[in-house]
Amino acid sequence: MDIIKVFGDNVRRYRQAAGISQEAFASRCGMHRTYISAIECYRRSISLENIQRIADALHIEPYRLFLENEEERE
Repeated sequence: MDIIKVFGDNVRRYRQAAGISQEAFASRCGMHRTYISAIECYRRSISLENIQRIADALHIEPYRLFLENEEERE
């Protein structure tokens, strides 16, 4: 499992499912749009604090961002 890819894919999927642009989502998280883009493109590692901020903005539990094939579990 490539944890950075799984995390980035899940962030993108949840964000898009909510119909939120990267820019609007970044604003919700208190982050910059390029940071969110880098996460979704697997170019960033991320701190636990930022994982929590992203999960809060998506209204999900943080662990869900680390589940492989999450779309098959819903």
